[in-house]
Amino acid sequence: MVMGRPRSFDADMALDEAMEVFWRHGYDGASLAMLTKAMGIKAPSLYAAFGSKEGLLKAALDRYAQRRSEHMRYVLAGPSARAVAERFLSSIAESHTDPANPPGCLLVQGGLACGAGSENIPFELASRRAQTETELRERFIQAKQDGDLTDDADPAALARFLSTVASGMGVLASSGANRDALREVARVSLSAFPGHRERGGAML
Repeated sequence: MVMGRPRSFDADMALDEAMEVFWRHGYDGASLAMLTKAMGIKAPSLYAAFGSKEGLLKAALDRYAQRRSEHMRYVLAGPSARAVAERFLSSIAESHTDPANPPGCLLVQGGLACGAGSENIPFELASRRAQTETELRERFIQAKQDGDLTDDADPAALARFLSTVASGMGVLASSGANRDALREVARVSLSAFPGHRERGGAML
């Protein structure tokens, strides 16, 4: 008797479903039963495709990064360091309150309440957030070389500042803050960014 082949599945669609489960429930809160139900597969298929629950999370994070990469190209293409900061924080306010997605940010939500056996997850998520911070820092280094930032500006500190504000906005969104509240946080944060204008010009 010839055994049937394992049922195939759309990996991208399955990862999108897994991503949402991790996003809503965090790594520890996302049970295997939740994940396989959302993905429409059985546990053996999950392990065969991704190796482990942690492997599935990493694949979902790669999928998430693909979505963010195009957007970051737009952010980093801002004509000035100030414009880059405005685009970045404005987009955070929009994306973290987009009704098409869970509130907040996967890179923050995914690591909440990680317990024994999942100690590596917060570090994995932190490394992903660091990639965005690195991109911002490199853009601000270029801005300083171009004379767009003053000689005493610290590109690393500016990138870290924006990254920290973005993480805080993600926590606020996951706690129920609406888009207007996040826009206000972004507006106030931008007042501390070099190139702040007292009147007009703000995108938020």
